[in-house]
Amino acid sequence: MHHTYILKSKTAKRTYIGCTADIEKRLREHNKGIVKSSKAYRPYSLLYKETFLTLQEARRKETFYKSANGRRALKKLLGRIV
Repeated sequence: MHHTYILKSKTAKRTYIGCTADIEKRLREHNKGIVKSSKAYRPYSLLYKETFLTLQEARRKETFYKSANGRRALKKLLGRIV
């Protein structure tokens, strides 16, 4: 199983979108500062995740969420969650 995930910074008004096979391990990596692009805004909490059978599907969804249409869809989705 592969996941597309959205993290929310606890210190800044930032989110991070990515995909992984091991969501718990990846969250630890973000919070330890191992991921260069998210290091400055840690710690993070898991805001949302979707599970897929293949890495290709998870990456496709990650790419969508990083697009303008995907950001709009996320605002609607996360508005209901948060």
